Amino acid sequence: MNYHSSKFSVSVILHFTDSYSADLTAFARILDSVLNQSLPVHEIILLNQGEELLLTKEIQSVPVKVLQGEYRNLAEWLNAGWQASEGDYLLYLANISAEIQLKQAYLEAAYLSVIKHPRLGMLYADYELLGENGVREIHLLKHHAGRLRDNQDYGLVFLFSNAALMEINGFDASIQSDNNVLYDIRLKLSEKYEIIHIANKTGGALYRVIAEGHRADVFDYLIAQKELQLEAERVLYSHLKRIGAYLRPGYGYRARPKSNRQYDYLTSVVIPVNNRPEFIKIALSSVFAQTIKNIEAIVVVNGGRSDPTVTEVVKYLPGGSLYNGKKPPVRLIIADINNIGLSLNLGIQQASGRYYMQLDSDDRLKPNAVEKVVELFESDERIGIVIGSYEVWEQKGLGELVRMTKIPVVKHDEWTDENGRNNLLRINGAGAPRCIPIEIIQEMGYFGINDEPYACNYGEDYDMVLKISEKYKVGRIYEPIYEVIRHAGGTDHRIDQSTIDRNDEAKDYIRLLTLQRRILLNRSRTK
Repeated sequence: MNYHSSKFSVSVILHFTDSYSADLTAFARILDSVLNQSLPVHEIILLNQGEELLLTKEIQSVPVKVLQGEYRNLAEWLNAGWQASEGDYLLYLANISAEIQLKQAYLEAAYLSVIKHPRLGMLYADYELLGENGVREIHLLKHHAGRLRDNQDYGLVFLFSNAALMEINGFDASIQSDNNVLYDIRLKLSEKYEIIHIANKTGGALYRVIAEGHRADVFDYLIAQKELQLEAERVLYSHLKRIGAYLRPGYGYRARPKSNRQYDYLTSVVIPVNNRPEFIKIALSSVFAQTIKNIEAIVVVNGGRSDPTVTEVVKYLPGGSLYNGKKPPVRLIIADINNIGLSLNLGIQQASGRYYMQLDSDDRLKPNAVEKVVELFESDERIGIVIGSYEVWEQKGLGELVRMTKIPVVKHDEWTDENGRNNLLRINGAGAPRCIPIEIIQEMGYFGINDEPYACNYGEDYDMVLKISEKYKVGRIYEPIYEVIRHAGGTDHRIDQSTIDRNDEAKDYIRLLTLQRRILLNRSRTK
């Protein structure tokens, strides 16, 4: 078969940078992997970003085009390569900071993908990562409409349909960040075409990347430049508007439901805990220290009666060695199922407060937390949830707690009245603590209890926040009223990739449902 005449002519785009000028052997390996494909490539387009012009006279089997000029960003470079290309497909190797070697049968797999998926707009694939510790197989998540995070890994090799690129007018040259250029193009392509992923179990990766991997930290995004975060927001908003899922400012807000119920307390602080007897004292002490005293603490121990945390909590009950009738009361609920959402719901069902407030067992509230939250609720009857800001602390030595100043206060200030509930689809967190009227929790159907696909004691309130934001205003407190404490047994940082993927699967599925719900919501409100 003549593959050039079968609408599978492929133009390959590569970067040539100063780093390759210093190490031509690395670039030669990249070229060899392209030239030695089982199927021929139509042409190679070199984006020459190095000081020296790469000599290409030795490459005689394939036409080579060298582009150089005053291109300001990745989008302009890629547009230049795309416009110079003659193939029906564009194979882009993002080799700016890493050496990439295609497997010999890469184009064979790509060709079959094109045959199987006539509406293919972009192809990406699992890959091998070669670093100091040897080769690791990187397994990427399958694309679906809920994959709205800008930090999701789609790899470093992409096959684009030139017809699809033509329909969306190529790459957006107004975008400055390399990551956001690729974020934008895949969102646009996904609106009209298929995003296809070729997975790998063992030995089935389509290419190899020679570089050091990055160990994930949930606070990494805080270090990112604010301008790049705002740019990613704009990319997302444009996508949501095009597909009809964007919620405009103030759209759909209503007043909180009125209740005739008499509450014993203003706020119920619910603390789910499993086998953390050494931390529960810190959490409860922060409740006792609140400037507003008309509150209660409900500790839900979900490790059963043998959980040593039970013994510690009993000390604060009437008759216990640490009981003090002048302090906010402590109530104890014991369950033998380690399910955070279930624990929250059990606490809420027995709560005697008007508001529920979150407190993780290994964290603590600032003394004015409840006061600030209630003050904000009382300022606007449309507020259905209040979310605060927090500092990150670290446990040192024998219980010493030290503020981690390298991590700024986590404000989630990307959340504003104009963009917050839309931008939450891009960001994995909303902030802490979260405080919600009990009636609204009941209206929304309570917290998830690991009954959503992929859920595993993670993101149990993510769906709750999204649903509330569609009907009520989200109140934000941008000063720290909460302290997250990092320690050896914590689960909120430095987690392994499989856990990250599982967590992302859970939240991305919720995002998918949210998109579908908001599209219907917008349609119903325009009728």
